[in-house]
Amino acid sequence: MTAPPGTGFAGAMNNTRRDGLVVVQPRMGFAEPAAMRAGLVAVRDARATTVGTITLDSYTRVGDLHSARTALRTRTGLNGYPLCTHPDDTTRSMLSEVYRPGFPIQIRHGSARPGHIIEAMARIGLDATEGGPVSYCLPYGRTPLRSAVSEWAAACDRLAEMSTPERPAHLESFGGCMLGQMCPPSLLVAIAVLEGLFFAQHGVPSISLSYAQQTQPEQDLEALAALRRLIGELLPDLDVHVVLYTYMGVFPRTRTGSSALLEESARIAVFGGAERLIVKTVMESVRIPDIADNVAAVERAEREVRCSQQMRAAGRHPWTPSESGLYEEARTMIDVVRSLDPDLGTALHIAFQRGLLDVPYCLHPDTQGRARSRVGPDGRLEWAHAGSLPIDGPRPAGHAVGAQELISMLNYVADRFDSTGAAVR
Repeated sequence: MTAPPGTGFAGAMNNTRRDGLVVVQPRMGFAEPAAMRAGLVAVRDARATTVGTITLDSYTRVGDLHSARTALRTRTGLNGYPLCTHPDDTTRSMLSEVYRPGFPIQIRHGSARPGHIIEAMARIGLDATEGGPVSYCLPYGRTPLRSAVSEWAAACDRLAEMSTPERPAHLESFGGCMLGQMCPPSLLVAIAVLEGLFFAQHGVPSISLSYAQQTQPEQDLEALAALRRLIGELLPDLDVHVVLYTYMGVFPRTRTGSSALLEESARIAVFGGAERLIVKTVMESVRIPDIADNVAAVERAEREVRCSQQMRAAGRHPWTPSESGLYEEARTMIDVVRSLDPDLGTALHIAFQRGLLDVPYCLHPDTQGRARSRVGPDGRLEWAHAGSLPIDGPRPAGHAVGAQELISMLNYVADRFDSTGAAVR
């Protein structure tokens, strides 16, 4: 397969940004090439400005290609597309006439050791993926952070090699989505920016930084403003755009609630200045979404994006962004980490060793596990214990989060949106 002329993922995103559009993207992957092709075609032809997604299966994510081959041979269900197991020609054929200018495709995977995935992308002619040395390590298993940093350094170097001026490789940091929920926004912003700096240090020419919708839209808007400000200050000469994820935690159980949550994320994307929105579907709490579910989600999000753009143009705003010092917290964490070592990978490892970065409720052995968060009375996600983080938050004598409160916090967003509405069927 010859790569689409002139534009890859980065070029297509720059075109939509120039036109003032918000790109809507599903998280979708199917094991069989025919189903994967059908899904991509349906998203491409949806009534929305879209890019394609190929989400890989969990065996490929952890490098267990033997199990992926066995699953294909025995027709055992896989939860994504086994990019490294299907023959390259099979994937090229699947993408033929689908992957084209104006409809780029991103590989999403979740691997702490992504070398085999990057090589498969290079052979096939794909130029965009996601991840990072922290965000694709700590939430997903027990791979040592030092190993993930080394593996991701090599992956970034390979992406830089793959790049051409006409088709720069693109890499999205997953740092703004750590654990999906219960991570205060200042830490999400800091990790996303630090991973972006890591990518830039290794020569990746085009990047995006993510942030996941959390518990309060006013706080989300403050976080997106901080993220965009930090990009301008620390990555001014790089091709960078901002990605917002629809809420990544426990999803509403009613159709009304899940639809309202998706629509709120679209409004946050518009009023927060995100250029790409990655959506969930109304079926998230029930089953793995099918093609029709994903198309319905991107079209619903597109409708809300357009309504919100009209609202913004008329000078109407649904929320007043909060001003809680979120930018200052994120900037302090970033500056402290950068001061530890000129090499960002080494600095990240030292930071987690010392607790200067610490993800609440993360069970990975390379985190200190002293920081804790809570949903405050006003719905903001805030620090309960700051641990050794270099911020002015409560120290371990502060608010103790018990098991019942944690369960309530994990369900806070679902419960808020499910207050009315019928269960999804």
